[in-house]
Amino acid sequence: MSHHTDLSALTVVITGAARGIGAATARQLRDAGARVIISDRDEELLATTAGALGVDSYPLDVTDPEQWAGLAAYAGEVDVLVNNAGIMPVGRFLEESPGTTRAVFEINTLGPVHGARAFLPGMVGRGRGHVVNVASAVGRVALPGGATYSASKHAVVGFSEALREEVAPLGIDVSMVLPVIVQTELARGVSSTRGVPPQTPEEVAAVIVDVIRKPAAETWAPRWGQPIAKFASVLPRGVQAMASRALKADTVLTGADASVRAAYEADVRGR
Repeated sequence: MSHHTDLSALTVVITGAARGIGAATARQLRDAGARVIISDRDEELLATTAGALGVDSYPLDVTDPEQWAGLAAYAGEVDVLVNNAGIMPVGRFLEESPGTTRAVFEINTLGPVHGARAFLPGMVGRGRGHVVNVASAVGRVALPGGATYSASKHAVVGFSEALREEVAPLGIDVSMVLPVIVQTELARGVSSTRGVPPQTPEEVAAVIVDVIRKPAAETWAPRWGQPIAKFASVLPRGVQAMASRALKADTVLTGADASVRAAYEADVRGR
C-alpha cells in the first residue's frame, strides 16, 4: 500500500464490531467512504449495528476457521482486515478455570491467526493488503490480575512482528494498535493508571483509521504511551516496580470492581 492510502477506495473487514472500538472504527471508515463489513458472534446486535451504520455484516465466531473462510468468500477482495475481537476476564490466575484460559487464547490470539490465514492469500495474490491487529498495552506491559490476557496479547505482538517481516516483501502491511484502558464493556469497572485517562472507543478508532491511512508497525492509543513504555522497559526491575506502584498500574486489574463487571465476566467465562 502507499504511505497515504485513500480510504474511499478500500474494502475493510472488522471483527468484534457489533459494539465498542469495532463499531466506532466502522463508523469512521464508512464516513470516509470505505466499503465496510463488520462481524461479531452476537448476531442480533451485529444486525442492529450494521443496520444503524448502513454497512454489510457477517456473523463470525473468530475461533472457527471454517467461519473465517465463509467470511472471506462473502467479502470478496478485501484491502484491510482489522482483527479487533477480544475478551478480557479479570482475576487472579489461580482462580481462573482451564476453560476460561483456553477461551482467552482461542479468541485473542488464534482469532487474529485464523483471520490472517483466511485473508492473506487473496492479498498476496493481488500484491497489496493490510492486516491491523488490535492488541493491548498489556501486550508490552503485563499486569497482575490479567496473566492469561497479558500473555494472549504478548502473543499477538510477537505474531504481528514476525508476520510483518514475512509478508512485507509481498506488498502486505501488518500493523498493531495497542490501546490502554478503553471505555467499553470489556474494561467496565477497571480503573485506569494514574495520569492516563481512559480512552473512548472513538479515540481508539481514530488511531486505527490513521494507521490504515498511513501504515505503521506499532501504534499506541494514546500515542504518547509508546515512548514512555519503551523508556520504562529499559529501567531496572526494581525501579519499574516502584514506578508501577506510584502510577497504580499494579492495581489496574486486581482492583477492578467485581460487581460492575459481573455480567461481562459471566459471559466470557461461561463460554
